[in-house]
Amino acid sequence: MKITIEKINESSREQFVEFLGDIFEHSPWIAVSAYGARPFASVDALHTAMINVVRESRVETIVDLFRAHPDLGTRLAVAEYSAQEQQGAGLNQLTPEEYERFYSLNQTYMRTFGFPFILAVRGKKKEDILDAMNARIWNTASEEAEQALLEIEKITRFRLRDLIIE
Repeated sequence: MKITIEKINESSREQFVEFLGDIFEHSPWIAVSAYGARPFASVDALHTAMINVVRESRVETIVDLFRAHPDLGTRLAVAEYSAQEQQGAGLNQLTPEEYERFYSLNQTYMRTFGFPFILAVRGKKKEDILDAMNARIWNTASEEAEQALLEIEKITRFRLRDLIIE
């Protein structure tokens, strides 16, 4: 269901969180915090306000946001947005060998950084995702934390643009 930016701006706090609470993976607290920044002139202004909530949060809170993301290519149940995005990249059709490769890389990544590998998968194929995983595993912890935030920014921008009509 598409909604307008005007409807977002006119919504009650509860409606606002109902509309936007799932934009950031299992983290409705971001919508709760961004509500006070209304009215928003555009989807970009809304997105900026929500990203600012994240970037102004404590490091532990940001890491919790990272940890709310699913492993890519997992066979576990994931949030609706994530399921659609992963299907679009073909991650729901992995061969047993591909699944094992994703599982192994996810485990290595998690041990190295303490949170799941995060990538905006829209427009990517499973090979692109594997290439990114193999490349980013060599990042420093600070480089990877910043990259994870940049990927979350991309993911949430896509989600907001899919949801809201300007």
